[in-house]
Amino acid sequence: MYIELRHLRTIRAIHQAGGLARAAEMLNMTQSALSHQVAGLEDQAGMELFVRRSKPMRLSAAGHRMLKAAERILPEIELMEEEFRALRSGKTGRLHIAIQCHACFDWLFPVLELFRHAWPEVDVDIRAGLAFDSFPALQREDVDLVISSNPEPLPGVTFNPLFDYHPTFVASSQNPLAQKDMIEAEDFRDQVLLTYPVGRDKLDVFTELLTPAKVEPRAQRPVELTAVILMLVGSNRGVAVLPDWVIRDVKLNADYVTRRLGPQTVTKRLFAATREDDVAKPYMAHFLRLARSEPVKLQRAV
Repeated sequence: MYIELRHLRTIRAIHQAGGLARAAEMLNMTQSALSHQVAGLEDQAGMELFVRRSKPMRLSAAGHRMLKAAERILPEIELMEEEFRALRSGKTGRLHIAIQCHACFDWLFPVLELFRHAWPEVDVDIRAGLAFDSFPALQREDVDLVISSNPEPLPGVTFNPLFDYHPTFVASSQNPLAQKDMIEAEDFRDQVLLTYPVGRDKLDVFTELLTPAKVEPRAQRPVELTAVILMLVGSNRGVAVLPDWVIRDVKLNADYVTRRLGPQTVTKRLFAATREDDVAKPYMAHFLRLARSEPVKLQRAV
């Protein structure tokens, strides 16, 4: 027996209408065509699906069994069709994010708060477990966007520039380095360096300063949370290099000093990596606009 969706729609319409004439109107077809369809369906089933002697027209036991299937299957199909229409119109979709930058949470959450009000039907998630495998995850569609300051040439992937930032040295005002106007690689040799627990290739202080100069800090201490890094710095238990938007709250605090990395100010650029086909989606384009503008407000507060 070969059942098509139109057969399920026919059973449901006749049950709701109570007769062929009204059901044909509901289905936008002639009564003759509907009768022919019902006859063909009953031939396949090998039994009657309707009790034709009754008014209104009633389903037989076999017809009720098919109606149960229609009431279970058709709503799922109609929901899927509605979701596809929404996807085509750009009203809904998925935005699963992987982040290579621990400090990015400081500006990302305000961006996502604005985004969810504008796009309530978009499924937003942060896939923390994919931070170290983010680009392959993007290519295999496990995530939809990767925030990174380390672009790579990848087929099918676009690195959308967001904004520039300055990795900035922060220390306790009691640290001897507080007397310097700017910080160089050699200054880290006798310091405990507080960093996020990621590889050195993801840490600006190493990629931009220490590794090129072949300088090792006295010790490196990984710390998960930005707030804890700043607490330890304020207690003079280490120094750190953080993006400028992170230090906006400590810049005017007498317990801290901030200094540029020198002799030339270090500038880095943050990117949002997406699949090429996704960039034009309305909700993705809006997220990228927010991610370019909102963090700048935090930087201006520095």
